[in-house]
Amino acid sequence: MSDAPALPIFDGHNDVLLRLIRKGVDRVEQHFLDGDGEGHLDLPRMHAGGFGGGLFAVFVPSPSAAPEEDPTDTRRKRKEAMSGETYDLPLPAPLSLGEAQPTALAMAGILFRIEKASGGRVKVCRTAAEIRDCLAKGVLATVLHFEGAEAIDTDFRALEVLYQAGLRSLGPVWSRPTAYGHGVPFRFPGSPDTGNGLTDAGKALVAECNRMGVMIDLSHLNEKGFWDVAGLSDAPLVASHSNAHAICPTTRNLTDGQLARIRESGGLVGLNYATSFLRPDGQMSADTGLDVMLRHLDHLIEHLGEDGVGLGSDFDGATIPAEIKDAAGLPNLVAAMRQAGYGETLVRKICSENWVNVLERTWGG
Repeated sequence: MSDAPALPIFDGHNDVLLRLIRKGVDRVEQHFLDGDGEGHLDLPRMHAGGFGGGLFAVFVPSPSAAPEEDPTDTRRKRKEAMSGETYDLPLPAPLSLGEAQPTALAMAGILFRIEKASGGRVKVCRTAAEIRDCLAKGVLATVLHFEGAEAIDTDFRALEVLYQAGLRSLGPVWSRPTAYGHGVPFRFPGSPDTGNGLTDAGKALVAECNRMGVMIDLSHLNEKGFWDVAGLSDAPLVASHSNAHAICPTTRNLTDGQLARIRESGGLVGLNYATSFLRPDGQMSADTGLDVMLRHLDHLIEHLGEDGVGLGSDFDGATIPAEIKDAAGLPNLVAAMRQAGYGETLVRKICSENWVNVLERTWGG
């Protein structure tokens, strides 16, 4: 346990579990706890930057079309494609339950092993009160989140087990289609209105999550699916890592109409640091100033109100501005907010308070 930072940050999305499982080594949790200097996140850099907690995503990657292809090479090709003036990347095929579930459970297991091996420095939180206590004490507050519901059967038997294990946030899709709905392709420029909405199983999933108190994450869901959730859910509408379509017209971002509905529900949007969802030209480039992030924050605040905006970095899953670089660089973003005239109350809300409050309203305690 360490002293709590003066201004802890609670973050809506990261992919460190994916990075860790890809290392393919024993006791991978120690790489995170001791600090391996790779990617964007490990515990020492998180402490250095004031990263106090967040939603830790379980995302099951699609198998490569060429089994011998290195995942690093696949990511490089995607980055090259998303550095053009326009792009439209094809979505991978759906994953079956049998393909997705073993990997999803293995990734969740890494999070629990991190908690066990941390000596009290990391906690998997199941209530908002636990998150607040961790942020106050300098314990890393983690929340188990599934980005895509491929590992959950349509009878929801796995959902009950996962909830008891700690699952508190669930995105029905990660872009590729699932039994529950349809995501958006990586297209620029483009509208999020890209296809059909929720399936019947998806509508049942919304009801089940509402009953259990599991947050439904709207990031990656297409616009028709968004409006289906909005018409069915009795919980605040939340997009954990999305930006303003009015500034960066990519399929992954939210229109002003969607933002208005999120505000009506008392929901929240977490600012995504991925440069291809920040830049007006949609390019994936680390040479992106923090001023672009502030433009999105200003727009989100205007349309959501000061209580509806948080942070959703996409650390370890995206190319982010070089001025941040990794979790240790988060004070640069906080300083930019202050220099732009954001008062301390608003900065605190954006950094953690809004996230904890919306989770409390969703989880019921």
